[in-house]
Amino acid sequence: MFTFDDIRLRPAKTEERDHLWHFIYVDNEWKAHDAPYFPLEHQSKFQFRRHLFKRLKEAKTAMVIDYQGEAVGYLSCYWEEQSTRWLEVGITIFASTHWGKQIGRKALTLWISHLFEYYDVERIGLTTWSGNPRMMKCASALGMQEEGRIRKVRFYQGEYFDSLRYGVLRDEWQSLQQSACGLRSVG
Repeated sequence: MFTFDDIRLRPAKTEERDHLWHFIYVDNEWKAHDAPYFPLEHQSKFQFRRHLFKRLKEAKTAMVIDYQGEAVGYLSCYWEEQSTRWLEVGITIFASTHWGKQIGRKALTLWISHLFEYYDVERIGLTTWSGNPRMMKCASALGMQEEGRIRKVRFYQGEYFDSLRYGVLRDEWQSLQQSACGLRSVG
């Protein structure tokens, strides 16, 4: 559906249902970095099929991240407050073998661009925590601004961490994308 180099965002395929469920609820290495202070609410395969997998198949509020023909993660969006058009994004890359390859950065670039085209919003946000330096680096590299830091509110494994809010405005994003396209076309 959307492509950036070796990354494709697309709807989930029916035959991937068990594969995706397994990486989300069983072999969930990603959870150690994605808000591990909140327990993962396990879903049966039936519940998964009716909820998140349905969203992934519809590809409106969630999409599969395809890297070299394999589903390696997914993106989502959700309303923090729909009445004020406060939209947030989330990303999950399942296995550490795919971390550090800019898969998340490329996927989020496609996703945020799509969301700005699809939704009438002026800002898109992303929330993470200081225990996930890769996500902090990714948000900054995308051109998102650190808009809020709530200090020492995430307690995990005997240590306090900060909660971080990043955001980018529509005009900032458009300017960043125009600059990036100009740089790519010159090289």
